[in-house]
Amino acid sequence: MVTAPARRRGTSSVLRATGSSLLTAILALGSLIIVWMAAIWLLRVPPFVGKGPVDVWRYLFMGEEAEANRAYVFGELGQTLLDASIGFSTGMGAALLLAALFLLVRPLEHAIMPLALLVQSMPLIAIAPLIILIFGRETATVAVMGGLVVVFPALVTIVFGLRSVSPYMVELVSVYGGGSLATLLRVALPSSVPALFSAVRIAVPGSITGALIAEWLATGQGVGRAIVAAVAQAKMSEVWALAAVATIVSISLYMVVNLIESAVLARFGFRRAEA
Repeated sequence: MVTAPARRRGTSSVLRATGSSLLTAILALGSLIIVWMAAIWLLRVPPFVGKGPVDVWRYLFMGEEAEANRAYVFGELGQTLLDASIGFSTGMGAALLLAALFLLVRPLEHAIMPLALLVQSMPLIAIAPLIILIFGRETATVAVMGGLVVVFPALVTIVFGLRSVSPYMVELVSVYGGGSLATLLRVALPSSVPALFSAVRIAVPGSITGALIAEWLATGQGVGRAIVAAVAQAKMSEVWALAAVATIVSISLYMVVNLIESAVLARFGFRRAEA
């Protein structure tokens, strides 16, 4: 039975972790805006090319065409988020499956990991034509490209988490007759919660990057396509608005995961895994 003081301590830990994550998010977004403005000023970017936060704000929220601009930018963003969710689900699903198989069948890791390292070392842009040739320019290509960006960092992080379980806990499961599957389900997975959160935290911005690349090279839709089209037409305010919105959403999603992670780990007494 959980006592009242213990419950209060748990609530206090969650509130502290939540407050710390919110402060980190505010500082990160503020730093992004400052660096953005400073870079344009220090590099002396011509006003026609370099647009600052005020210009983006004016493009999206002021003027006669602001409503149409918002509809266009956020419509393209919605497509990119859909593509990112496909890549995220594919990459994280593959990483979880492979990590579990590595734990259950140890020789499998020695067979697959070198291949994964080889694929990871190849620039996605270099192998994109092959992916497009095989899978076409539809959802399957989005899943493959996004999944490739996500899967390897997530796989390494999850495998590390699954193997960080205490040997004494593994022996305890063995004593009670449990095999590798029981160890995975009852000990390794619960103890790897911090690593799972860390993998998700890394995968979220990676999935957006993968979606942008897929849209640029394959599907011809979303923010990735819109930025290329705007550059070709010298619509610089549109370029910066699209880039700024995609970046802010990526950082915001990262911070949301970080916030949830901090609250959950504080509530259940886990220590954060290093990403």
